[in-house]
Amino acid sequence: MEMLHYDFMQRAFFAGGLIALVASVLGVYLMLRRQALMADMLSHVSLAGVALGALIKVNPSLFGFIIALIGAVVVEFVRRSYKTYSEVSIAIIMIGGLSTALVLMSMNPGTNRSFSSYLFGSVVAVQKTEIYLVAGVALLGALFFYGLRKPLYLITFDEETARTNGVPVNLISLLFSVITGMIVAAAMPIVGVLLVSSLIVLPAALAIRLAQGFTAALGLAMLFGLIGVFSGLTASYELSTPPGGTIALTLLLFLVVGIGIKKFAVKWRKQHSKLKEKSALINPIYREEV
Repeated sequence: MEMLHYDFMQRAFFAGGLIALVASVLGVYLMLRRQALMADMLSHVSLAGVALGALIKVNPSLFGFIIALIGAVVVEFVRRSYKTYSEVSIAIIMIGGLSTALVLMSMNPGTNRSFSSYLFGSVVAVQKTEIYLVAGVALLGALFFYGLRKPLYLITFDEETARTNGVPVNLISLLFSVITGMIVAAAMPIVGVLLVSSLIVLPAALAIRLAQGFTAALGLAMLFGLIGVFSGLTASYELSTPPGGTIALTLLLFLVVGIGIKKFAVKWRKQHSKLKEKSALINPIYREEV
């Protein structure tokens, strides 16, 4: 393909593919833990880091990454203070991150235009530094999700049972939040701060809807995420549209079509089952065959 002759598209496909795989797995866990908005919250927190980096003339992506990690740790401790209302921690940190970002951006108005690549993603923004960052995050994420797959499974569905079985719930939850912050920060150059949650949540939402089990959901989420990112980047190149928005719309289209097909299949299966029952009552020979 012609677009793969360009270095920036090669970098975008490589980084996008890695992030799609690890972000989709993360999305399944976040949805089952009822923390789907955590990715959106950390993306707003990382924007504050980007704004701070631009203000003090230091690499904005690096500062965004660091602040996202700090936000992930803070939200875990706040979540423990509001066990009954765990979503409150997300709202508190999101408000703090977004308001801080707006204040810092107003203090450095000359760089407002450059923030568009962080807000909405840019294929051109994926440089070698981001490639190394994405590769490192993807590797750590893969090791984390594979190495701790059993305790993560227990914690995801029942934290109290996990504690009873000797699982260090607090430590693993903290590490999970840190990994979430790393993945969110690494995904920023591809889909941008405002759309990073789409890359994490949408493939997982479709996979959970279609899969018959937890392992199948993880596999389908990775497949949908990978296809969605590659399709979105291809469409973005051909149509000259923003890559982040194009990827998000592609994944959203997958979700709508997938849910539609699922509902049609369930409805058809019910109608077919009723037809077989009626046929068995009318025709004794057919009843014997059934």
